[in-house]
Amino acid sequence: MRSTRIAMAVLGVAALALTGCAASTKPSGSTGGTLVSGKTFTVAIGSDPGNLDPLMTVLSATRSVDRYLYATLINLAQDGTPVPSLAQKWQADTTKATFTLRSGITCSDGSPLTATDVAANVNFVGDAKNKSPGTKASADDATRTVTVTSGAPDAFLLRNIGTLFIACGQGLQNAGLLAKGQDGTGLFTISQVAPGDHYTLTRRKDFTWGPGDWKAGQAGLPDSVVIKVIQNETTATNLLLSGQLSAATVNGADQQRLQAQDLYHSDLVAPLGELFYNEAVGRPGQDPAVRKGLTQALDLMQLGKVLTNGKGQPSQGTVTIKPKPCTGDTVSGNLPTHDLDAAKSALDGAGWTVGSGGIRTKNGKRLSLTVIYGTQLGPTMQAGAELVLQTWKSIGVDVTLKGVDSPGLNQVLFSTGAWDVSMGPVGLDLPSQLVPFVSGPLPPQGVNFAHIQNKQYDALVQKASTQAGAAGCSNWNAAEVALIKAVDIVPYENAVTPTFAKGARFTVDIRMYR
Repeated sequence: MRSTRIAMAVLGVAALALTGCAASTKPSGSTGGTLVSGKTFTVAIGSDPGNLDPLMTVLSATRSVDRYLYATLINLAQDGTPVPSLAQKWQADTTKATFTLRSGITCSDGSPLTATDVAANVNFVGDAKNKSPGTKASADDATRTVTVTSGAPDAFLLRNIGTLFIACGQGLQNAGLLAKGQDGTGLFTISQVAPGDHYTLTRRKDFTWGPGDWKAGQAGLPDSVVIKVIQNETTATNLLLSGQLSAATVNGADQQRLQAQDLYHSDLVAPLGELFYNEAVGRPGQDPAVRKGLTQALDLMQLGKVLTNGKGQPSQGTVTIKPKPCTGDTVSGNLPTHDLDAAKSALDGAGWTVGSGGIRTKNGKRLSLTVIYGTQLGPTMQAGAELVLQTWKSIGVDVTLKGVDSPGLNQVLFSTGAWDVSMGPVGLDLPSQLVPFVSGPLPPQGVNFAHIQNKQYDALVQKASTQAGAAGCSNWNAAEVALIKAVDIVPYENAVTPTFAKGARFTVDIRMYR
């Protein structure tokens, strides 16, 4: 049986790093052209997705591929309204949800998708042995009904269960199939894999259960999707302008060239500037005074400008993906203020004093930090990491930078634990999705990769979870403030990241144009 290390300890997955081809703001740019069917949609991603098992990942590069291969019970309209997908109707509160499947749904191998298959997905993810809250599902195949009972109150139960990628029964029995992106329920099947280079997907002509009133014979659907692994944004930009790519997400300076062409684009507001400290026993970040001092040393405003080329937005909270269920600013006034002298004093007070060679030591041990950052997030991440290194070096910290791709980030955070500071952001569309990442079981049993223990946060989350939807927002916001004031998480800058397209458009689905 496959490891449950990252098996959605949240029902409704957050994503480590940025997601592509997802609209967070109203699309803009050129909107002319005529719909044309049968074309190939070719899109760039910045990192190889690795294992494609949809129930075993929180990595955005992987989920950006899985979204083509595995359907969900519901979809969300631009305003957040749930619309049918695999399920034609549903009911939900904070502890129970029922979904009635559409008729005629088949798996990628042609076999029927049953309510039992859907329940098995939920039960795998919600299994208490996986350190999940013990969410359980039962099925009635005759009525195509799945009933889900949450092991703990869940304010967003409908969205968490409803947006779970659903795999078919054979894949649940054989993890090797899901690792290859097979046995899916989505619009496409995977037909060719060249790791590190490209993934080719083919559209299923029998697919009729798209979002809302989706029609199989509608114009503009691509016959195939080619997902190309392109780490260099300038290369991706050149390929897009020359027509060799249909879409690419561009964070850096190449945006200017694409904007000058008035290309269609959809902007995603996503965290880019976000710090986590490893609070495991024996790590410097275990001490809140150290976390505060290190954060005070950084000019987060300047660091944010470096990461976003001056085109970002100051963070107002951990949830960035619209439509957001809760509004408000949990960040302003709650992070330590930039003050280099105060930072030095904080480290002195924590017992880390400057020794020989200008490096701080405590009880004969050097203040050495391994800082990891995601190379898949674009070239500015290395520049930002180097600014962090220079700043902390100036106050006597020995810093080692380590750039990793998406699978590497997964390996370091959830397996080896060989890190002290992570610059890998966590993308959220619900506040509840943050919970398992900042509380509860540690890897490998859970996903609390930073070893955070914040009792005030846990208590407020417990209250918020019993209040359906927006009713609990005051408690969700207060819980997040508790994390930020304790410097358990440092959100400081969001990227406004455009995905540009040429000959294609997308909101919920892709459409091709000439």
